[in-house]
Amino acid sequence: MAARREFLASAAALLAAPWTPARAAQGDFDAALRALTFGSPLGDGRVQLRTPRLADNGLSVPLEVRVDSPMTPAEHVLRIALLSDRNPRALIASFGIGPFAGRAMVTTRVRLSGSQRVWALAQLSDGSWWQDSAEVEVTESACLDTP
Repeated sequence: MAARREFLASAAALLAAPWTPARAAQGDFDAALRALTFGSPLGDGRVQLRTPRLADNGLSVPLEVRVDSPMTPAEHVLRIALLSDRNPRALIASFGIGPFAGRAMVTTRVRLSGSQRVWALAQLSDGSWWQDSAEVEVTESACLDTP
């Protein structure tokens, strides 16, 4: 009988717990950034992130990333990554790019869990990392389910 009471008490406590969407903590964002760049410094100016300042729905927010690079075998973009500080996972996406891509550009749609800042990072063939960021206001959140 005691096991049944413990089960019922646990179930009641679980149902009474507030249900909130999982969000990445600042430490999660910093850890994802360090894991991605291996602690390399981030430069400004060669990456351009375009996104609407106001998104009606967080389920599908358009993003475009362009990197200033000649895209030659000697100098090209290796990777473009998108990060967020409030999604359940900080790394939104990572795209491998090479010298034969023609242009260093990525266009995609992402899910955002509420209003937040989004970062676009680019790794060049010389090992340098470049960044840009934009604040996006989301009126209807996405990413409410925990992973």
